Amino acid sequence: MPTGRTDVATAEATAGPTSGAGRLPEWIRIRPPKGPLYPEVRGLLEGLQLGTVCREAHCPNLSECWSAGTATLMLLGTDCTRRCGFCAVTTHWPRGEVDRTEPERVASAVGRWGLRYVVLTQVCRDDLPDGGASLLRETVERIRGTAPTTKVELLAGDLGGSEEALRDVLRHPPEVFAHNVETVRSLSRKIRDPRAGYDRSLGLLRRARSLGGNRLVTKTSIMLGLGETEAEVETTLADLRDADVDLVTFGQYLSPGPDHLPVVRYIPPSEFEAWKRRALERGFAAVESGPLVRSSYHAEELFDRAAAARRG
Repeated sequence: MPTGRTDVATAEATAGPTSGAGRLPEWIRIRPPKGPLYPEVRGLLEGLQLGTVCREAHCPNLSECWSAGTATLMLLGTDCTRRCGFCAVTTHWPRGEVDRTEPERVASAVGRWGLRYVVLTQVCRDDLPDGGASLLRETVERIRGTAPTTKVELLAGDLGGSEEALRDVLRHPPEVFAHNVETVRSLSRKIRDPRAGYDRSLGLLRRARSLGGNRLVTKTSIMLGLGETEAEVETTLADLRDADVDLVTFGQYLSPGPDHLPVVRYIPPSEFEAWKRRALERGFAAVESGPLVRSSYHAEELFDRAAAARRG
C-alpha cells in the first residue's frame, strides 16, 4: 500500500493547481476512512508507536487498507536519509540512532493482529554501515517466532548497493523481496536522490533472485505520470524481466506538495489496463495497475499468483 493520511480535499490541494497536469481528474477520488477495523488498526499502531508508510508517504489507499485490517509497517524509524523529489517522507540524518525495540514491537503487532500476510518497508539509512540490513533481518526473524504462519513481504531500500547487506537480509528470507525501481532510466537521476540509481536497483533485484533462489518472489513498482515515454516503460519492463522479477505494479504519481515534483500527466485508467496486459504478456506472474495502485496494494493476492507460477 505505500503511501497515507490523504482525503479528497488533501489530494486536490497537493496534486491540484500546483500540478503541471492541472487539477485531479474524475477517476482519482480517495474515500474517507470507514469500517469497523479502521479504528482498531489505528489504535494498535499508535499504542505500539509504530510508523507506517501509509501515513508518512500519504498513501491514497490508507482508508481502504486500514478498513480491511492491513497496513504497511515502516522500519528503522520514520526519517529518511535521502531526499527524492517524489516522496513525502521526512529527510533527516539520524547519526546512527536505531531503536532496538522496534523488531519486537513490530512482531507483537503482527501477532496481535493475527495477519496472514504483512508488508514491511524501510526508510533509507545511509548513516548505518549496513543500511539497516541487520534490523530488517531481525524483524523478519521475530515475526517468524511470534506468528510463524504469517507470510512476510519486505520492501527494502537499495542497502547502499551492498551485496553483503543483501545477503544478511536474505539469510532468513521473507516470502517476497521487493525493491522499487520507481521510474524509467532517463528520469531516475531527476526524481530520485543522487545516491539511488536505476542500474543499482536493477542489480539489487537481480542479485536477490540469485541469492534467494527459486522460492523467493521478487517484486517492483513503477510510477507513471512523471514524463516517461511509452518506449521507455517498455524498456523498463524488458530490463525487469531480464532480472527475473516476478511482480510489478503501476500507479499514478501524485505530488505530495508544492516542494515536490509536479505531475506531468494524469494517466487514464484505460492506459493502466493496457500496461497490465503488456506486462503480463512479457511474462510477469501478476500485475496490479491503476491510478491509485501502490507497491503493496493487494500484496497477498499478487504473491499467491507468483508463488503458484514458481511452483508450476
